[in-house]
Amino acid sequence: MVELWQVCVAGAAALAILGVYSIASRRNMIRSVIGLEIVTVAVNLNFIAFGSRMGQVDSLAQSIVFTLIVIGASVAAVALSIVINAYRHYGTLDLRKLSRLRW
Repeated sequence: MVELWQVCVAGAAALAILGVYSIASRRNMIRSVIGLEIVTVAVNLNFIAFGSRMGQVDSLAQSIVFTLIVIGASVAAVALSIVINAYRHYGTLDLRKLSRLRW
């Protein structure tokens, strides 16, 4: 019999693979940020899955996930502001064309 936490771990692994694939294969900056957020969701799901016992979630796991959600939102905001500024400066969202970004 498959338990709920095992299903959550399998779903989190699938989300992590999807997010890493999105980061590695696409050269669009916005898709890379979305892939990073998908990986963050997979990590949060793992914390909840491993912190649950007999249908209840540990309060430490919940507090860590809430903290990670806040950190993830701020990372997404900063990353999207960098994307906007790079688009305004270079006129493209392609990561390969940003090779001019040097010191």
